[in-house]
Amino acid sequence: MELSEQNVKKQRPVHLDLQTISFPATAIASILHRISGVIMLFAIGILLWLLNSTLTSADGFASVQSLFDGFVMKFIIWGILTALGYHLLGGIRHLIMDAGHWEELASGVSSAKATFVLAVVFSIIAGIWVW
Repeated sequence: MELSEQNVKKQRPVHLDLQTISFPATAIASILHRISGVIMLFAIGILLWLLNSTLTSADGFASVQSLFDGFVMKFIIWGILTALGYHLLGGIRHLIMDAGHWEELASGVSSAKATFVLAVVFSIIAGIWVW
């Protein structure tokens, strides 16, 4: 019994270098979906702060409106919209997969790549709209 345990221990990698591992499109789609969800969590705080500032007074509304003239706020809003777009597309993809479609490897990879393309298109459209 000890001999088989030693063989198992020898086969396990000692150090995983994540930069050398090639992730499939489905894994990248899943990781990005989680990251976009975390971004949306922080975005809720930013958007609530902006909403609160605009509702407190006319001066607060004017100050928030002046923030949108700057590059930084436009970039933040574009980032929020991009994260929201990807998260929605990824969520729809997951819902379709939960319904029993696109569960095979080939269709999963295709749907992940389609999600990437649609997210880039949405991001470009959001950028044009913000700027």
